[in-house]
Parts: sequence; C-alpha cells; structure tokens
Amino acid sequence: MIVSTQKMSVVETMPAPLLPMAPLMGDIILYETPGTFQDSMVEDIQQTSCQNPEMAHTIHEPESDGSPGFPKETPEMAQTIPNQKPKEQSQQLPKVASLSKSIVPIQEDLSCLGQVSFDPSKHIQFTAPSKIWTMEELNYTDGQGISPVGVSEPFPLFSAEAVKQMRAEILSENVWHKYKFSSNLSDCMLRGYAPKCAPFAYDAWRSPEVLSIISKIAGIDLVPVMDLEIGHINVAVHSDEEKLKALKKAQLEPGEDEAVLDWHSDSYPFVCVTMLSDCTDMVGGETALRKGNGGVVKVRGPQMGSAVIMQGRYIEHRALRAFGTNERITSVTSFRPRVAAVKDDTVLTTVRGISHLKELYQQYTEYRFEMLQDRLQDMGRKMRDRTRANREYDTAAVKQFIRQQIDFLSAMDREIIDDDKVKQGYIGNGHLISDEIKARSKKLGTYEDEVL
Repeated sequence: MIVSTQKMSVVETMPAPLLPMAPLMGDIILYETPGTFQDSMVEDIQQTSCQNPEMAHTIHEPESDGSPGFPKETPEMAQTIPNQKPKEQSQQLPKVASLSKSIVPIQEDLSCLGQVSFDPSKHIQFTAPSKIWTMEELNYTDGQGISPVGVSEPFPLFSAEAVKQMRAEILSENVWHKYKFSSNLSDCMLRGYAPKCAPFAYDAWRSPEVLSIISKIAGIDLVPVMDLEIGHINVAVHSDEEKLKALKKAQLEPGEDEAVLDWHSDSYPFVCVTMLSDCTDMVGGETALRKGNGGVVKVRGPQMGSAVIMQGRYIEHRALRAFGTNERITSVTSFRPRVAAVKDDTVLTTVRGISHLKELYQQYTEYRFEMLQDRLQDMGRKMRDRTRANREYDTAAVKQFIRQQIDFLSAMDREIIDDDKVKQGYIGNGHLISDEIKARSKKLGTYEDEVL
C-alpha cells in the first residue's frame, strides 16, 4: 500500500507472476516523506531521457501550484478549482464550425501544414504532474483496480505544434465523413480513424517515449488497448450566442454543474485525456470523480497540450461543461496492462454502440486471445520447470489457473453480443458501478437498463 503523501512517485513496474494469484504490480515502495514519490518519478523519467539524449530538453521539473491538500468536497459536489490559464500555447489553431444544428469541420489552415512525422524530441513537451492521487486517497479499498494510482493532476505532454497537427488530422473531411459517431451520452465523437487517417497521432500514442511517460504516471506498464481506441475524440461546439448564454447562466447559478458527458465508468482500465482546444478563456471543464465513500471531488481540466491520466474503469466520473469558449475538443486514448498475467477487466459497454462492430470485435478478440496465449505458454514453462526441478505436479495451482482462464473466456463471451442485438448509438447502464448513480441515471432517463 502506498502511503498518502502530497507528492507521489511512480512505482517501477515489474512483470507479475501468474500463479496462484497474480499480484497486480511488483514490489510497492512506501514513501514516507513529502515529495519522495514525485521526485522518484521525475528521476525515473530523467534517466530515460539520458538514455535518449534527443528527449532530454523536453523534460521539465514540476512546478508546484501551491495546493497542499486534496480538492475540497461537499456532500453533493466539490467546490470548483479554478483553471490555470497558460499563455505559452495560445496559438492560432485549425478551427471547427460553431454551428448549433450540425457539427461540420472547417478546412481553413489545414492544407498548409503538410505531412509531419511525430518526433519525440520536438513534439513531447512533458512536465511531471504536481500531484497523483492514489485509489486509497479516493477512498477505494485495497485491490480495486490494477494500480494504486487513481488520477493525476493535469500535466503538459505535447507541444503546440503537435496539437496543431493532431487537430489537422481529425478535422479532415475524410475523418468526419467516415468516423463520426453520436450516442445518448455524447453528440459528437470521432473513433477508429487513427491508423488510416492520422499517422501523426497514431505514432505519437504508440511511441516508446510517450508510453514510458504514461506508464510511469499510472504506476504500471501500459499499452494502447487496441488501434480502435487510439485518439478517441469528444467534440463539443457552441455558437457565440450559446456561449454567452451558458456563461451568463453559470454566473447566475454558480452551484449548478452541467455535464457534457454524464456519469459513467470507462470500458478500459486506464485512459489518458488530452486537451486539443485553446483553454485560455475557458471557465469550468473539470472532471467530477465519485469517491469510494460516495463523496464527489473535482479535478481541474487540462490546458491545451496537457493531459490527465485516470484509472477510469474503476472510478465513476463525468465531464463538466466548460464556459467562455466555442469549442472543447479532447482526445482520449485507452490503455491496458502490457503484461498478460495482470487482470484485464475490459468491457465493451460504452463502446459497442458507437463502433463499427466487426472491427471492434476483431481487435478485442485478437488482443484477448494473445493474452490467453501468453498465459498458457507461461504456465507451460512453469510446469516444465517444476518437472526439471523434480517437484510434484501442482494440482491446486493448475486447477486455479484453468478456472481463471474459463472466467476470462466467459467474460469475452458476455461482451461479444450478437450483431442484431446491438443498438447503434445507444449506451446502456451496464458500465455504472454504484447503486446511487444507477438510480439517478434511471430517474433522469440518461440510460436504460442493459439486458444482455
């Protein structure tokens, strides 16, 4: 168990043994003094940069925001944590139209960018987060999740040039024509475009340098879940009239929080949410998290090029509306453990209805079968090693392993629903965790009961 401190460091990740019950991480170090956890993470990343000199100038020490404690909470909702407004990245960006009836990309300023390849030494502009909140600090019990880390504070990740290139890729006519989805949870999403239409974003999220940063903050070695979940885009745009009306309402009713993405838990263990909009004049836009004891706290939203890492499969959360801006575009890349022995609680509840189903099932089946294959090979090696060491056949361990893989396959069978039973554009309530949120969503009509 990690001791709660003001600053945290990322625990070095290690492959987990498979039998009899695979621990989720390697040895967990106790950090007893403030700053030790965070300093260790910076040291780890600086060591990485020394091995790759091209990255050295992109690594910066974290700057303290002067907030020593956890965001203040109230029984219903935490108090708002003001956004910090960066000045260094307020560049002119490719824009989306501010239309109330339909969301259509504007092509201005896109063609002049040309084809740019992802360059870690130029496009990563990383500063370690000022704070990483543990699952324990969020009042979750030991064993919930795959890592002790719950959520990070926002931290700079990509340069302004990298953000501009990512926007250029997602605002192309081809992407909006082929990869735009909507649902009862969100009006506009772009999904599955990265491998074919966004080589810059695709290479960025699969680069060893970015994956090293993500894994160190998350406290466990992670990889993208599958190509389909690289750079999922959430888009919210408003006309000038809607923007002013919403801002006025927020000023008159400061205690009323309106969500652009209502309460949910993610389908995948970890997510990295990156802001692709200029937030200089933005007010609000925080993420509300439901704690294990039922309390609610807010984590401030990231600025342009900055990101937040969260163990979203196990923490119910919602994205609150941002005011003072015409657009809010976020990129969400989902991650799973690299090591096959670590549990994978992935579900398809929140993505089944907003995906090309055959593609989703194909990629999901591929990576899960690869995990199963790795587990079987690892178990076979352990059995052979026992034989060579003149040890008896471990009946109990083998039977436990078999039961674990049966559960693994049974979970896959539940998630791969027959095509004709999937309602496109619809997300049920199967992803919700707490009875309170389930009752609230049913009362408001946000979701309906999911029947598999």
